[in-house]
Amino acid sequence: MLQDITYMLIFGKPLIFYLGLAVLLSFLATATLGYLIHTGRVRTDLKWHLRLAAFSILLALVHGALGALLYI
Repeated sequence: MLQDITYMLIFGKPLIFYLGLAVLLSFLATATLGYLIHTGRVRTDLKWHLRLAAFSILLALVHGALGALLYI
């Protein structure tokens, strides 16, 4: 059942592929926001950076779990 979800094709690519791209983009967005806050180019609270980081970690855990649980 888990393999069916992980390898579900979307536009010819498996779901785990798109989830990996989402993780990469989420981590890049988190790093960019942190850099922009640090240099003062963006005036926003640090809490948005922390929320984006928490979302990135959650997304990465789901992506990793889908990949790892295929072999159990």
